[in-house]
Amino acid sequence: MGIAWVFPGQGSQKVGMAEPVLQLPGARERFEQASALLGRDLLAICSGTGGGGDLSDLNDTRNTQPALFVIESLLAEALQAQGRVPHLVAGHSLGELVALHVAGVFDFATGLQLMKSRSTLMAAAGGGAMTAVMGFERSELDDLVAATEGVVVANDNSDAQVVLSGSAEAVAAVSSSLKCKRAIPLAVSGAFHSPFMAAAATAFATELESVAFADAAIPVLSNTDPSPETNAAALKARLVRQMTTGVRWRETMAQFGALGIDVVVEIGPGAVLSGLIKRSCPGSQTAQISSAADLAL
Repeated sequence: MGIAWVFPGQGSQKVGMAEPVLQLPGARERFEQASALLGRDLLAICSGTGGGGDLSDLNDTRNTQPALFVIESLLAEALQAQGRVPHLVAGHSLGELVALHVAGVFDFATGLQLMKSRSTLMAAAGGGAMTAVMGFERSELDDLVAATEGVVVANDNSDAQVVLSGSAEAVAAVSSSLKCKRAIPLAVSGAFHSPFMAAAATAFATELESVAFADAAIPVLSNTDPSPETNAAALKARLVRQMTTGVRWRETMAQFGALGIDVVVEIGPGAVLSGLIKRSCPGSQTAQISSAADLAL
């Protein structure tokens, strides 16, 4: 039986998501470590008491990304402590950094620092917009994107769901022209996974130059190239490209079947990726690990 672990990205966060993992060994220490690095109480932010009193603090990219990294890595490490090892790992957007950590490419402290830098750079980039569209004809979508300057498919999530990213005008033009069931503008600070992130990506690439990557102990499917990879240099190069290119999740899911993956375990809050997999890979089993209680199953 082939098993893959997958790690969700921004959009899976919810107030209270830290509470179910706090009984895991070292959990509070991890949050303290992250809070010291960020200069704000990340655990309080996850609890909705970080200052805004609602989702506003948690939905700030600078908080969302480190919070998900801490929670997802805690859960995955607890699984590994039980002797469980997947055949593949993959992550959606920021989840790719969790996958790299779990595969042994870098340690938690390094991953946390990279997540801080990534989230800060992306939040500062600003400009642009993102819209999720569902229920469309792929050929019509491709034609509209190709004919419209300033818009790209940021997240190719499935045959029936993508996220457009680019200038507000271009994104609105495509989403309004496309015959689709729904088009939902996303509350984000910038046009993530698009050329709008070029300056942020350059700065992140400069930081990555001095970070040592090890070869992965578990093959990783990257957002920019969803083929199994363990080579450290190749994985770093893929991560450099990630901020300005689309998340190829539809192709990642296709790889599960091609590579003999029967069970896909989503590790982190929510079940966004599990839902996509259930609809796109009817032959695969899915499971969710979002709390310490789930580890006892």
